[in-house]
Amino acid sequence: MPPILLAVDKTYPKGLMWFRRDLRVDDNAALYRALRACRQVLCVFVFDKAILDALPTVDRRVEFIRESLVELEAELRALGGGLIVRHAVAAQEIPAIARELGVQAVFANRDDEPDALERDAKVFGALANAGVTFHTYKDSTVFDRDEVMTKTGQPYTVFTPYKRAWLAKLDSFFLKSYPVRNHVDALVPSPQAWGEPVPALREIGFEKSNLSTLEIPTGTRGAGQLFEDFFERIDRYDQARDFPAVRGPSYMGIHLRFGTVSIRQMASLSHQLSLQGNTGAATWLSELIWREFYFQILAHFPHVHKGGESKSFRPEYDKIQWHHGKHADQLFDAWCQGRTGYPLVDAAMLQINQSGYMHNRLRMVAASFLCKDLGLDWRRGEAYFALHLNDFELASNNGGWQWASSSGCDAQPYFRIFNPVTQSERFDPEGKFIRRYLPQLAGLSNAAIHAPWLASPVELEAAGVKLGETYPKPVVDHAEAREKTLQRYGVARAKSLQK
Repeated sequence: MPPILLAVDKTYPKGLMWFRRDLRVDDNAALYRALRACRQVLCVFVFDKAILDALPTVDRRVEFIRESLVELEAELRALGGGLIVRHAVAAQEIPAIARELGVQAVFANRDDEPDALERDAKVFGALANAGVTFHTYKDSTVFDRDEVMTKTGQPYTVFTPYKRAWLAKLDSFFLKSYPVRNHVDALVPSPQAWGEPVPALREIGFEKSNLSTLEIPTGTRGAGQLFEDFFERIDRYDQARDFPAVRGPSYMGIHLRFGTVSIRQMASLSHQLSLQGNTGAATWLSELIWREFYFQILAHFPHVHKGGESKSFRPEYDKIQWHHGKHADQLFDAWCQGRTGYPLVDAAMLQINQSGYMHNRLRMVAASFLCKDLGLDWRRGEAYFALHLNDFELASNNGGWQWASSSGCDAQPYFRIFNPVTQSERFDPEGKFIRRYLPQLAGLSNAAIHAPWLASPVELEAAGVKLGETYPKPVVDHAEAREKTLQRYGVARAKSLQK
């Protein structure tokens, strides 16, 4: 892993800023350091084939990145710079570009996901062999790695004490923005031979998605628009966030993932409001801290996802005997396609399939249903979310699935199992969310729509619902599945204690 290095003013004649998951100019740690350390700064982004080649040809995230790069390139050009965009294997291309441009240093913001660390180690080595320095900086979190530890110097594995320590350590220093625009005179245009526009999606092997139809705003302007909207309703966030039919969430996830917004600015504003007694802002700040909690878990306990494989934080839960075979595959397909017969679960899965987004409450409900109603390995769901979520973060996705499956740190106890019907009745009481994604159930009453199989034949007929035809019958009985899950987890724990 490359060391964390600091650069003093104008150490280098020429430097290269490597944009990755930080697609913005303002409050960009690595860009600020590059501008301070170099007399001339060029900028580059690489559509990394090592990542993209494994993706389907239609991927909203790739389109989001591409559209955000168009805005970033225009902004850099307006400031006197430019953006070189390449489609290649980044671990090979960055050292090659550094040599061709004759830079003395490369600057980038850290990415602590395992594959990114491996890539950066290769880049570090190749650059070192060429006599080029590689500087990396913290940018996607307020605190990372070893910055929030216990009094004995150990990483936290329980969220609440981690949150207390996080808040106790927080001060204006950690939330201060980097004044990038004070130093943009160091930006220089891309060499004429390198000044090609941001490639179209087809040029990098992708097709357009429904991103624009969904009206998901891209770039820093899009992030600003979303946050302005959220700021108007942030004081209600703690109440509204659990109801999927209400505009309660921030919808900032994809912008935090790709760095079109600064985490420092988000945390600073929510912290200020929370100190003024704004419970909605305090709740949202807590969600941001959860994100950082999972980041440091991944950093300190890499076994949770290593070599492309996820393992339980608590090893005893790797002893669970999940369902396998043809029937298990059929159950998984039903879950993926929104055909489980449980309306809230099915509507949630249709939401992610159609939009790449799933409401946070529903992520917990859908994940619990997969593991504890269907008895399927949580890693199957983790991989499905990783492929489909616009805001996919490896650490948060892994942590969330381990929480739901009770296999992770500070996870939900295995004997607490979401009831998909009562969750539906509580958080979508009028069935508005369900009706949005399952219009075939729209004619059912608010009482019946949560569990259609319990509705009377007369009501089903009046609503035009034919169980097993227009809408599936439940693939499992929740009460029976709950008992099997308690037994499954109990046996795994017993076997672990015997050794």
